[in-house]
Amino acid sequence: MPDHPAEWRRGLELLVASPGGATEALLVAHGFKSETITGLVDTGLVTATADLLLAGGRPVEVMRFRITDWGRVALER
Repeated sequence: MPDHPAEWRRGLELLVASPGGATEALLVAHGFKSETITGLVDTGLVTATADLLLAGGRPVEVMRFRITDWGRVALER
């Protein structure tokens, strides 16, 4: 976990505790900056997928982030 090890570890721990993943809004609400989220995805520790949620009966596209196997290995170190 190169650039910001404590912040990256905190992000990975949050995602391990969220089996269905976490939305970008949730990560930001927990104080993560977009640069941190992007770094986790760019290094392969986390994946990002577009998801559709219903909000007020209307579909809204959100990004959902999930920890990868590689992210779990990095967290164990």
